[in-house]
Amino acid sequence: MLPVRLDRARPEPLPAQLAGAVRELVTGGTLTAGDRLPSSRALAADLGVARAVVEQAYDQLLAEAWVETRRGSGTFVASGGALPPAARTAHAPARAHAQAPPHTSAPPTRTRTRPQPAVREPQLIRLDAGTPWIDPRHLAGWRRAWREVSAVVPPRGYPDPRGLPDLREALAERLARTRGVTVRPDEILVTAGSTDGLRQLLGALGPGDVLVEDPGYRAAAETVRSAGRGVVDHPGLEPVTDLAGCAAAYVTPAHQHPLGRVMPAADRLTLLAAAREADAVVVEDDYDSEFRYDVAPVPALAALDRSRVAYLGTASKSVSPSLRLGWLVAPPEIHERLVRRRTVTHDTPPWPTQRAMFTLLREGWADKVVRTARRVYADRAPRVAAAMAPYAELAGPLAGMYSTWLTEPEPAEAARAAARAAGFDVPLLADYCRSARLTGLVLGFGGVTDTELDRALEAIVHGLTTG
Repeated sequence: MLPVRLDRARPEPLPAQLAGAVRELVTGGTLTAGDRLPSSRALAADLGVARAVVEQAYDQLLAEAWVETRRGSGTFVASGGALPPAARTAHAPARAHAQAPPHTSAPPTRTRTRPQPAVREPQLIRLDAGTPWIDPRHLAGWRRAWREVSAVVPPRGYPDPRGLPDLREALAERLARTRGVTVRPDEILVTAGSTDGLRQLLGALGPGDVLVEDPGYRAAAETVRSAGRGVVDHPGLEPVTDLAGCAAAYVTPAHQHPLGRVMPAADRLTLLAAAREADAVVVEDDYDSEFRYDVAPVPALAALDRSRVAYLGTASKSVSPSLRLGWLVAPPEIHERLVRRRTVTHDTPPWPTQRAMFTLLREGWADKVVRTARRVYADRAPRVAAAMAPYAELAGPLAGMYSTWLTEPEPAEAARAAARAAGFDVPLLADYCRSARLTGLVLGFGGVTDTELDRALEAIVHGLTTG
């Protein structure tokens, strides 16, 4: 049997306690790849709990790829293994650097032209991967937060370089409760979003390139280039085994952007080992981890090794992209460098924004918005899948506020054109690729109404069937 003890006096649910204990047994080496776990019935009897407790824990570990099942044999510690063929990425050479086109200019000419009236393009409703659903019923809480900001006297001078103390305290509680990352408030740096946190972090690292998933978050790759560092393209669904020459690796382990897969447990451990070997930092962008609707939110990579992982969080997916607020939990040495620099540069988000976010967390507004959005996404994701599955292949599990669909280039282009004609803008998967050769659609369903989503799906399917 497993050397596990569950404590009913703890606030953490028993299934979560059991899943956490199994993770620790794997990371500590007590359990190794291929080890068979006890059956749910046997382990429940041994621990004196209901069988459903063990089944929920096993389901969570299976979703996180810590374990795998074998028909007729039971549950085993995952050994990694091959990826499904549809998810494999064909890549060009690994290191890809954007080059500007050659600049040519012609002698200027002076001509008189009659001013023409501006032609206003119709505004398209964007079905992207980053716009969340905010229930209109919750807008009163949003307005109350900003009224409270207007009634509070702002600081006399520049604010704390780490961020508003009350906000950092609320964020520390939230990270421990929802992401399993236990931090003190003074270990958190409030940022102007995840890309701002990445930019500041890169400025505090030693020399070296940055590994970035491909396909991946376009803003992250551009931020790396803007910092004067090379981008090392890495297939988004393959394990990172070598970080030689890299100062950092930027990853989205809870929900790979944009393919949607959860980074398997074995790949997490391999990534951390490669980072230790190369003395590199793993940058974890935890952008929409709260929006799982099949199992509990997947634990953060930072919970495995705080000394090696820099954790980026954002309010963009849970509160509003326009708020431009995020947080960074960096390894201790890097954290101190960042605080010293921010003390000089005052590189912190505006105080009113921080104060409003504190109110939204204190009043439970952010939790309410997340719960409501999770229910909406859980309803919409199967509807999108039902419409798309006959014509395209789902790239990853249904989770979050978007899903990615693999198709040939021509149907993808035709679907996008049909959507635009109907008033919607749907991103192409190819737009997220640098060296990768994947084609399809990235279909967001957060920033639309149900009626708009139905209209968009009708147009997209029309494009897929006629393109």
